[in-house]
This record gives sequence, structure tokens and C-alpha cells, in this order.
Amino acid sequence: MMPFKAPIILASGSPRRRTLMQEAEYNFEVITSTLAEPEMKGDGITAAIWAETMAYYKARAVFEEHGNAIVIGADTVSVHGKHVLGKPKDEADARFMLKEMFGGRNAVITGVAILAPSPAQLVITHVTSSLIMKPMSTTEIETYIASGAWQDKAGGYALQEGGDTFVDHIEGSHSNIVGLPMTQLACLLKQVNDLL
Repeated sequence: MMPFKAPIILASGSPRRRTLMQEAEYNFEVITSTLAEPEMKGDGITAAIWAETMAYYKARAVFEEHGNAIVIGADTVSVHGKHVLGKPKDEADARFMLKEMFGGRNAVITGVAILAPSPAQLVITHVTSSLIMKPMSTTEIETYIASGAWQDKAGGYALQEGGDTFVDHIEGSHSNIVGLPMTQLACLLKQVNDLL
């Protein structure tokens, strides 16, 4: 692991992103953004733009208080057809999302934003992976909802919490589907660190 010229902060309360960073052996601190996540509204806003925008605002909220650090923000959305699936509001919303997702191809998009000091830097990008799901019965959906595993997850779904049994296959970055594209993140962090 290369030495970093500034402390690294992950501006996310997601335990999945924290685990990915720990597994990659980054030395970092977690400071959760207090940004309230609005619902995606408006024509012409693509899922990728939305994910990048939310990642930026999460990172920015933390960077304003910790401007001497490299701050990483991320936001993940799932897309099925024309439906952008963020985090479900309740069980009914989760049920709708799961019925949409299962038995088809879904795009999982994670926006990543990095802010760094001296000189002021901002890097924003997104990574898209495809998740092809097996069909899921009504009973299986209800069992999954009852487990609570849908809470606080884009699309109401998490690979790492038992949901992988419904996956046919993945195309692209596995860690992106979990919530943080680690290969791309490493490249971005090196780019930012080289300029400090």
C-alpha cells in the first residue's frame, strides 16, 4: 500500500463499504455524512448523474469540516429497465423493487467522488456492473423481506447478506455491486495522491 500524503476519510456509514476498504488495507477513518438523501426526481437526470451527484454531496459535507483530508463519497443505485431503484422506504417499496429486479438484468451504478486538499482537487466518476438474477417466487420474496436484509440497500438487495443465492451471474466489478468499485478507487486515489 502506497503512503498517502493526507489522511483518508470514508464519508459513508455503510458497513459494506467499510469492509471493502479494510480488506484493501487502507488506513482510513469513517465519518458519516449528515446529508439527507432526497428522492430522485426530474426528467433528464440519469441514474449515473444522480449517483455521481449524491456521492459528491456526501463527500462535500464531510470535506467542509475536514479539509485537510482525502474524502471519499459514494452512492449506489440499481436500475431495472426504466426504473431507478434507490433504498426502499418501507417493506412495500422493497417488495416492488425485488419483483422488478428478480428474473432479469439489472445495472448497478456506483458514483464515486473524491475531494482532496492543496491544491484543491475533485474527482467524480461512476462504475456500472450488471447483475443477472434468477427468477424468485413470491414465497422467496416474502421470506427475504421478513429477514430485513433489504433495509438500507439500493434496490433492497445485498449480495453479501444471503442474496447471492438468487444471482445467475455478474458482469463487471463485484465490489461495485457491494457498494464501492475498489479497482477504480485505487486508481483514483493514486491520481489524487500524486498531485498532493
